[in-house]
Amino acid sequence: MRNIKNNKKKKIFKKIFIKLSRILGYEIIDQNDFSFPVSNKNSEDSLSILGKKSIAIPLGETMITRSVKSLDIIVKTCTSVNLVTQNKKRIFEHNKSEYTIRTIKSLINNININKDLFNKIKVSLTIIDHNSKKGDLELIKKIIEQSRIDYKIYNLNVDEFPQIKILNKNNTTIEGNMRAAMASIIKSFQVAKEISADLIYFVEDDYIHKSECLAEMLFTYEKIASEINEELFLCPVDYPYLYKSTENTNILIGHRYHWRTIKESLLTFMTSKKMLNKHWDLLMKMCTEEHAPFETPLHKIYENEVCLSPIPSLAIHCTNVNSVFGLSPNTNWKKIWDENKI
Repeated sequence: MRNIKNNKKKKIFKKIFIKLSRILGYEIIDQNDFSFPVSNKNSEDSLSILGKKSIAIPLGETMITRSVKSLDIIVKTCTSVNLVTQNKKRIFEHNKSEYTIRTIKSLINNININKDLFNKIKVSLTIIDHNSKKGDLELIKKIIEQSRIDYKIYNLNVDEFPQIKILNKNNTTIEGNMRAAMASIIKSFQVAKEISADLIYFVEDDYIHKSECLAEMLFTYEKIASEINEELFLCPVDYPYLYKSTENTNILIGHRYHWRTIKESLLTFMTSKKMLNKHWDLLMKMCTEEHAPFETPLHKIYENEVCLSPIPSLAIHCTNVNSVFGLSPNTNWKKIWDENKI
């Protein structure tokens, strides 16, 4: 009888404590089953609230002072060119259109799976397209419309950008491809400057994303930007070439992934409108004057700004299997590929 009364008292006290914690805005952990009674969640659920707080166990709570208001995703597409400066086959050896379509589908999957998250902010998708087949563009539209996301497709006119200067490659086809690629980058920056109010995610059309990629990047951006009181660059890929040297790096805790500081990336990255405006001249120089490596001006920006890459990777870059700029270590590439099959 005594045990029954004691248990009842404990349950009553627990309910009162949970209600009080909820009123005060605290989260508590039930170590017995690793549940979170205040928010009615379990260990597999996210405790973070976009724009308010980030919770990482056992590090505790980070109050968000730099909240995300909107996300503009800008994808540069071209299903007619395999690789801009070479003819090597990509991993899985499909036509270029297959990589473009799966890139778009992986982004839409991210939005559909995390509807509660993306309903809290304004999200748009812009396609900067160059010479893709009509059937490919129709399929892209069909996939996007399944998410009810605001979108727009621009048909790139390379002749609008006479300021582009490319290196002589003694190959008119490669030089033409490079000119088009640089024009697409210029257009993506111009569109971002025109439409974006906050975060921008620039994406090349051979990056296939894990289903949690965008959510992890948004939560991580808020958390780390709030902690260091600075704007960021986030890269979704853990590039293998970054492990070819022993340069110093810092490891940070994001939402559910570890993130490391890096000084180099390719052209798929997330940043803010503030960063775009701050480094406009260098970004435009990168896409009007060809450098070796191409991203040299971007890397100069990273000398003074924080750029982070996830461990393990949140996306795969579908290049040739032997490319150090492609397949990330410790990642199930085939699984990500198969999950985004059309």
